[in-house]
Amino acid sequence: QNMNNLHENVERWLLQENYSFNEIKTNEDNFKIVIKNADGLGNNIEIFEPKQQIGILVIGVKLPLKTKQMIRFLQLNQIEKRNFEKKITDFCYSIKIINKFFEEDGIKKVGVYIVLDKKEQLNQPGFTKTLTDIIEMSDKVGQFLYKAF
Repeated sequence: QNMNNLHENVERWLLQENYSFNEIKTNEDNFKIVIKNADGLGNNIEIFEPKQQIGILVIGVKLPLKTKQMIRFLQLNQIEKRNFEKKITDFCYSIKIINKFFEEDGIKKVGVYIVLDKKEQLNQPGFTKTLTDIIEMSDKVGQFLYKAF
């Protein structure tokens, strides 16, 4: 199966599972699809194929720090901020999920990601399971964030 169909496949799978989604143009990705408010907490699921990694599907959720957490975070010094990030990264590693930190609109966000890079994962059952998994994982990370900070 031709991996260039990844984009079409993802759209077809989403439609078949009755998800509504938007397409977003980015410079870093061949395509990026966003499912708005996917987890019930107002967080979106992002699904994309990085330009550097053809045939690889990344599925993730960005968790923003809550207002109180953001205020606390801004009061930390560089070392404390690094320790905070390390704590989050260690937790993500322990539940086998990739994470990345972002600053968007002045808000610190923790992105959590599952990467589908094997042919046997890149099918509708694998994809659908990953959508469920990422919500579960981001929920765990959200709870950890809430407790840890």
